[in-house]
Amino acid sequence: MKFAFVDERKHEFPVRALCRVLQVSESGYYSWKTRPQERKLNDQQLLVEIREVHQHSKERYGAPRVHAALRAKGIHASKRRVARLMRAAGLRGKSRRKYKKTTHSNHALPVAQNLVNREFKVAEPNTVWGADLTYIPTREGWLYLSVVLDLHSRMVVGWVMGQRMTTDLPLVALNMAVHRRSPPSGLIHHSDRGSQFASYVYQRRLWSLGMLCSMSNKGDCYDNAVVESFFATLKRELMDGRVSNTRQEAEQEIFAFIEIFDNRQRLHSSLGYLSPAEFEARQLAKGRHVA
Repeated sequence: MKFAFVDERKHEFPVRALCRVLQVSESGYYSWKTRPQERKLNDQQLLVEIREVHQHSKERYGAPRVHAALRAKGIHASKRRVARLMRAAGLRGKSRRKYKKTTHSNHALPVAQNLVNREFKVAEPNTVWGADLTYIPTREGWLYLSVVLDLHSRMVVGWVMGQRMTTDLPLVALNMAVHRRSPPSGLIHHSDRGSQFASYVYQRRLWSLGMLCSMSNKGDCYDNAVVESFFATLKRELMDGRVSNTRQEAEQEIFAFIEIFDNRQRLHSSLGYLSPAEFEARQLAKGRHVA
């Protein structure tokens, strides 16, 4: 490297003379000299932005979502570079956990066909909803969470929490979703075969709303993967193995996660790294433009 030789001998000879002898430009040498320092400075500046995004996500985001968030802010850097800087700084997202079944399908209640059949990409809002139940540990005991998601945007459109996993829990979440979205008749309501969803009361409510009931195959969590993925994300990114002191504390944290973070801020890879709210807004604007 001619520039490296110039740099080694600059204390013995003038830089201009060395460059002339080696037939390289003096300006080229100084550009080479400052390039590594500028690269380091740029990495430092980028790491500041990375830390800000990572902290804003409450340390939930890994490199892919951090990269997408930076791009949304107009900061251009490769995924590999973001991953390298995060790895060097000890920054990482929260890892996935194994699926654990929470509802009971060993019952004699009627079971519906699987109308969704793992077709989770839905073109229109309020045409396919997914529902399920999970539990959250607290030092006071279990807190049960029931949600309804619109598979079009992954938006949580209905949710409720309670101390008992009874039929009325998912029914409240369903009614909340209906109140918020006013879906048309013919919407497909998809869930697992849990007794709460297969109950007469719940099925009657679906029938009264003109919804078509769809259920997963027995014991197959992948048939309701979108909702299962939401629960896994919530437990991984919000709880992270931590147990809330009280049910009320857990309720407040879950409320903030659903309504403030997941629905309106969290970047979903399935939505092209947009939040559900932004995805719906863009789809609506696109529809109006076409019209």
